[in-house]
Order: sequence, then C-alpha cells, then structure tokens
Amino acid sequence: MQPVELSIVQTANYKAKREFLSFFLTALLGASINFGSRIVYRELFNIDYPSSVLFGYLTATVLTFIPTKRYAFSAGSTGNTKREAVKFLLIAGVALLVQVHVAKLTLEYVANPLFPKLSEFWRETGSHVVSMGFSFLANFFGHKLLTFRSTGVYDRIKARTGRQNEDVF
Repeated sequence: MQPVELSIVQTANYKAKREFLSFFLTALLGASINFGSRIVYRELFNIDYPSSVLFGYLTATVLTFIPTKRYAFSAGSTGNTKREAVKFLLIAGVALLVQVHVAKLTLEYVANPLFPKLSEFWRETGSHVVSMGFSFLANFFGHKLLTFRSTGVYDRIKARTGRQNEDVF
C-alpha cells in the first residue's frame, strides 16, 4: 500500500474551502439582489408574497450567472457557456421551487403562528431569509455537481444522435 501524499489532500481541501467561500460570496450578491428586488416587487408593484419571492429569485438568477461561472467555480474559460447556462437554469429552477415553497410554508406554519405581533413585512422577511438558506444549499450542490462540471451526458447524447460536429447547447 502506497502512502497518501499529504500535500495533495491539503491542496484538495483548500480548493474545496475556497470554492465554497467564493460561491458563498457570489450567493451573497445574489441574495442581496433577490432580497431587495422581492421588496420592490411586493411594495411597488403590489403583488402577492409568493410571486414577489419568485420574481426576486428570477432577477437574481439572471444577474448572477456570470459571477458564479467566473468566480465561484473558476469556469470562465471552459468554452461551454451555453451548455452551462442551460444546466444553471435547470438547477436554478429546482432551487426556485425550494425557495418559493419554503418561504410560503415558513410564513404560514412558523412566522404567522409564532410571531403574530410582528408586522407582516417582518414575518415575510424572516420567512424569505429562511427560504434563501435552503435555496443556497440546493444551488451550491446542484451547480457543483452538475452545472460547472463535465458529466459526459452531453457527449453521450451527441454521439447517439449523430451530431458529433454540431454544438446544440
């Protein structure tokens, strides 16, 4: 049995920590956009709470694709931007469902019953923050495991359809 070189393990550990921190910082940008735009949609356009969470999330998703690609996952020069954008939107869609449903459920089953004396704005804000945490986890693991990683699925589909020379996505 060969000994494991410790420098390889330390380098991989450092890279994982750096990747998570970078994603956290880009997610903080997205959360700020999400949070701020949710309030704008709710207050200025007078739409219901779940819809304002949805539109806030969509606004943040569109505005954070490039920072996530370049800084969080160091995938700025992969040449697969179209393919990554499709996968990014699919993962974002799953995380969107998580965020909207957790926000609605947290408001209905936690914030409203436990904090009835707080204003509606603060109950909604607290529920939104909780849902953003769950959405963050769904996004991080989805993007790490699928979006900015070559899974080989695209190449297998391309080979099966006989489109070796075309870049469909």
